[in-house]
Amino acid sequence: MFNKKKQPPIKSLIAQGSQIVGNLTFTDGLRVDGEITGNVWGNENAASILVISESAQVVGEVCADHVIINGSVNGPVRARKMMELQPKARIQGDVHYAALEMHQGALITGQMRPMVDAEEKPLLKLAANNP
Repeated sequence: MFNKKKQPPIKSLIAQGSQIVGNLTFTDGLRVDGEITGNVWGNENAASILVISESAQVVGEVCADHVIINGSVNGPVRARKMMELQPKARIQGDVHYAALEMHQGALITGQMRPMVDAEEKPLLKLAANNP
């Protein structure tokens, strides 16, 4: 997992009021305050952090090592290392994560799928559902 010293710097910003239509690949860190219609991927060969702020909207697939969401995502989200869902996070799509921190108020409409060593675990089964 990331700690404060190992996180890549946020070098790119999509400002509030900006709209991007198309896929976007980034290295290091990206903060989204505007709108993106397309997929957003962090480079697989280097550490990446993606911050989707309260004012941001993404329609498409999202994938990075460390994903922090406090805005809206309509599409699947994959966090290869860590996912943080802040109180105003709204996700419509499946969520794949290695580690998860979810604040009260965050909302996911989709399946949550934990991963180990970049591979998905089977769906969780609740003990109350087993005879």
